[in-house]
Amino acid sequence: METKKHDLIVIGSGPGGYVAAVRAAQLGMDVACVERHERLGGTCLNVGCIPSKALLEASERYHEAASGGLGAFGVVLDGAGLDLGAMMGRKEKIVENLTKGVAFLFKKNKISRYRGAAALAGGTTVRVDGDDPVELEAGRVLIASGSRATTIPGVELDGEIVGSSTAALSWAEVPRRLVVIGAGVIGLELGSVWKRLGSEVTVVEYMDRVLPEMDAEISKTAHRLLKRQKIKFHLGARVTGTKVEGGGCAVEVDGMDPIIADRVLVATGRAPRTEGLGLAEAGVELTEKGRVRVNGDFETTAKGVYAIGDVIGGAMLAHKASEEGVACVERFAGLPGHMDHGVIPSVVYTSPEIASVGRTERALAGEGVGYTSGSFSFKPNGRAMAHGLNDGLVKVLADEATGEILGVHMIGPWVSEIIGQAAVAMQKRMTAAELAAVCTAHPSLSEALKEAALAAGGKAIHG
Repeated sequence: METKKHDLIVIGSGPGGYVAAVRAAQLGMDVACVERHERLGGTCLNVGCIPSKALLEASERYHEAASGGLGAFGVVLDGAGLDLGAMMGRKEKIVENLTKGVAFLFKKNKISRYRGAAALAGGTTVRVDGDDPVELEAGRVLIASGSRATTIPGVELDGEIVGSSTAALSWAEVPRRLVVIGAGVIGLELGSVWKRLGSEVTVVEYMDRVLPEMDAEISKTAHRLLKRQKIKFHLGARVTGTKVEGGGCAVEVDGMDPIIADRVLVATGRAPRTEGLGLAEAGVELTEKGRVRVNGDFETTAKGVYAIGDVIGGAMLAHKASEEGVACVERFAGLPGHMDHGVIPSVVYTSPEIASVGRTERALAGEGVGYTSGSFSFKPNGRAMAHGLNDGLVKVLADEATGEILGVHMIGPWVSEIIGQAAVAMQKRMTAAELAAVCTAHPSLSEALKEAALAAGGKAIHG
C-alpha cells in the first residue's frame, strides 16, 4: 500500500472539516482531506442544512400563492399548481453548486482529497480504504466526521415508509398523512415543508413542549403559531413502535390509538459518527454519551489526534463546527484561535423563524444568576406589518447587577438575520443599555431587538 505524507490529515469534509482544511492550507500547511462520499460538504450541504432550507423557501412560496395569502397585498392569482419534481430539481441544483464550490476551494488551496473510509492506524497515521487504498502520515490528524440520524426502540428506518430527514428531503410525492416523531428543529422544519405542500402533519413529541431546549416562552409561542398552521401535536407522548403494512404505517403511541400515516419522519436526534474510525485501538477515549473526549485545544486522549464538530461535546451545529475547525488549526500555527462556546446562535427555519443565543431564563435561574428580562412584540413593528408577518417577539436577558447581555431569544420574521446582531453584542460583552443605544434603521425588523434591549432596563419607547 502506498504511503503519502502531509502536515495535517482531516477526516470528513463537512462544514467543520472543509473549513478547517482551507484555513490550515491558508496558514501554509500541506493538508489532506479524507471523505468517503463522492461529493464534498458533508451532511450539511448534501442532506441537511442546505437542501432543507431550499425546500422551506420553495414550499413557503407555493403555500402563499396557493392559499390566497397574496390577496391581502392586492395580488390575485387564479390558482397555483405544484411541480414537486421542479422543486426538488432546484434543491439539487443548489446542493450541486455549493458542493462544487467546496471542490473548487480544495483545488484553489492545493488540498489533497482522498476518497474512501478513513481509520486511525496508530499514532497520526490514517488508512484510507477505497478504490485506491492508501496510507497517510502527518504531524496531526483532525477528526471531523460529523453525525448520523438516530432512531428509537421499536422504530426501524426503512428509507421508504419510515425514514430519517435524508429520506424526507427527497420524497417523489406529497404524502397525504405524515407523522413526525420528534418536535425538535428537524421535525418542525421538515414537518412545515410537507404541511405547506399538502400533507396532514401530526407531530408526536416525548417531552411536554416543542423545542424543549429553547426558551419556554418562545417554545410556547412557536407551538401556538404552528398549531394555527394546522399542524397537529401530541406532546408528552411516547412512541412505542411502528408497523408498516399495506403501503402505510401505524405509529403506536403509549396510551393512544395508533396514528395511521403514509409516511413517517423520524427526527429524534443525531449521534456522533465514530464507527469504523479505529478510535479505541488508537487510544481515543469517548465520553459517556459516546462523543470524542477532547481538551481545551481540541486534542483527544491520543497525542496528535484532534476532533471538532458533532463528534465532540456541545451543540450539533454546522457553524459551531466551522468555528471550532478554524480555532483548532490556527492554534497549530501559534495563533490565538478564538472560540466562545457561550455565544453560538441557534436557528429554526420555520415560519415564523425562531432564533436564540446565550442562556435561557431556566438556565440562569438554575445557576442562581440574577437577571432582568425585556421583551418586545413584532406586532407594532412597521416593517413586520408591511410584510404581513408581525407574529412573534424578541426577548433580551441581562445581568441584574452589570447589565451585560446573557441571552437573546426571538421568534418572528427573518430572525435568523437579526440574531447575528445579538451574537455580536454578546461577543463584545455589551450591556443591554449599550445595545439599546445603537441607532437602528427605520423601518426595520431590528428595531424589535433594540426595543427589547430598552425593555430590559425598563425604558422601552414603543412598548
